[in-house]
Amino acid sequence: MPELRFTTRWPDGHTLETYSPSLVVHDHLEVGRSYAVAEFVERAEAALTEASERVRARWGRPCTAARASLETIHLVAEQQREGLVVVESMDPPAVES
Repeated sequence: MPELRFTTRWPDGHTLETYSPSLVVHDHLEVGRSYAVAEFVERAEAALTEASERVRARWGRPCTAARASLETIHLVAEQQREGLVVVESMDPPAVES
């Protein structure tokens, strides 16, 4: 199963690298786009939950690393409820079709 890491810049200027066990993040977030904190959390939660469920479908259990990534996002978002989160990069990048 291909994995992905994405980097975000938060309203206070710090960056966060996040792990996903699936490329499905490309369906929920876009590199270079800014999201209000609440919208970003909602989209990241949808992406990481879907990614974890893909792991469950394949291996019989959800991905604990995806859950940990989501917990980190929630912790950061609790401290920065206002402002924009910018998706700076995804590795691997999306493939244009």
